[in-house]
Amino acid sequence: MIVAIKFVCALMSMSAVALLSGCSPTEAPLESAAVGAGHEVAGGPVVMRRITEGQYDRIIAHVFGSTIQLGGRFEPDVRVGGLLEVGTGRVSVTPSGFEQYDLMGRNIAAQVLGEKNRPILMPCKPASIDAPDDACAAQFLSRVGRLLYRRPLTDAELTVQVQKAALATETLADFYVGLELSLASMFVLPPFLFRQEIAEPDPNHPGMMRLDGYSKAARLSFFLWDAAPDPDLLDAAANGDLHTPKGLERQVDRMLGSPRIKEGVQAFFADMLEFDSFETLSKDTTLYPKFTFRVVDDAAEQTLRTITQHLLVENGDYRDLFTTPRTFLTPLLGSLYRVPVASPDGWAPYEYRSDDVQAGILTHLSFVALHSHPGRTSPTLRGKALREVLLCQKVPDPPGNVDFNIVQDTANPDFKTVRQRLDAHASEPMCVGCHKITDPLGLALENFSTIGGFRTSENGAPIDTSGSLDGVAFADAAGLGRAVHDNPATASCLVNRIYSYGVGREPTRSEVAWLKDYVEMRFQDAGYTLPQLLRTIAMSDTFYRVVPSDQEARLIQAAGSTQLRPVEK
Repeated sequence: MIVAIKFVCALMSMSAVALLSGCSPTEAPLESAAVGAGHEVAGGPVVMRRITEGQYDRIIAHVFGSTIQLGGRFEPDVRVGGLLEVGTGRVSVTPSGFEQYDLMGRNIAAQVLGEKNRPILMPCKPASIDAPDDACAAQFLSRVGRLLYRRPLTDAELTVQVQKAALATETLADFYVGLELSLASMFVLPPFLFRQEIAEPDPNHPGMMRLDGYSKAARLSFFLWDAAPDPDLLDAAANGDLHTPKGLERQVDRMLGSPRIKEGVQAFFADMLEFDSFETLSKDTTLYPKFTFRVVDDAAEQTLRTITQHLLVENGDYRDLFTTPRTFLTPLLGSLYRVPVASPDGWAPYEYRSDDVQAGILTHLSFVALHSHPGRTSPTLRGKALREVLLCQKVPDPPGNVDFNIVQDTANPDFKTVRQRLDAHASEPMCVGCHKITDPLGLALENFSTIGGFRTSENGAPIDTSGSLDGVAFADAAGLGRAVHDNPATASCLVNRIYSYGVGREPTRSEVAWLKDYVEMRFQDAGYTLPQLLRTIAMSDTFYRVVPSDQEARLIQAAGSTQLRPVEK
């Protein structure tokens, strides 16, 4: 772990005091300079990240079983650089959030050590049920602690947890209740709630730093599976295999071949495509009575199913996601899209005809509905989302004094279509610049209503869906998909986003050059297939390389140490 002033606050005595203090667990990462020859780069600062709701859920399910219920609420994450995963390095835990973590921890521990699960999850039985048994408690706590903390517990940590169990057992005269309270306390401590990484000197590159074995295992596992390392990966970290090319290759290939890769890929795309916004998405139910919470769930699932089928099962070209006529539908989605769905009870594969404009994920309800207003479409919002989410191009926010009356007046007889209203609105000098780069893209999707239903006219006037993307003209949504497919920024944006997702921060200058000159070329040579992109990043030294910030380097120099670790109180 890189030394940082705010880390001291977050890690004080490894207790809940730090979490209640409101301290942020990290500072903004600083840029690093390129070093060495070829594609060797210095890397960037370590970022301590709060685990997300999905990661928390997966850790509990993998350690204790899928029947364990969490029973609590999670604090909202913050989106930074287009990703919630990057934002997890900028958040801490508030007092109310700590209360929820405590509630969940107690609830989980009670289920784990309850009479139903105890015979399955306990590796030993106490000598007496109403008295402490330090040996049995240590056996259980060290085993589950290794999985929860993503590393073995230190002797001091294990001693403290065993003592907690013994003290509670002596007070309550019940070994399992005492052990339950000790386990519950682990769920509110920083080693579990935060992904803490430790860096060490890299013996293969003198003067450079790398993540230690357990930190490397955790970064790799959350990158590919959006979950904590499994026992095999932790064993590889413990015996040093992860620091050898062959050992790392074995683990990367094993993880890419695991069914868990589907969860990891879906977690990344749900983050990149901003599916968290579904939690607050609303539509005018007077105008759109079919729009329900079930529609929201099905919309996200449709896109994620399409993505994993194409990228993982078929090992297809990432860019084809914007042109593919193949998807999956439920009868409910079919009723909105106005297409027949063969399966009356669940999901069924569906393929549009070659002359349909409904092709690619841009025409999915998950995109057109998510980037629309409750009662009307918005070519500007859709175009902005396409630029920012899929092409990584920042669109400036509108000025604060813009008059939107013309755009919002859908009943204006002089401007029947949204294109006409936008043309009138964008004629204002302060608006024309931004609308030129967003509206032509969003207008191509005007055949789709705010809930994804297909239409050809608005207020009795035909809809014109023609436009252009960076000089490439198109006539409709299918043409837009082809333009996005061929745009160089499409693949480049994915590479940038997926690397940021893995390291928890935006790339440094040297990493940007490495991504462009090396990773993007490998991605292209492999036919833009996602597994190969993941493998290229996961097998690189750069992904695990660490440099201290200027402030941290001064602290390290003053301490006379080359080891980057948490500050101990």
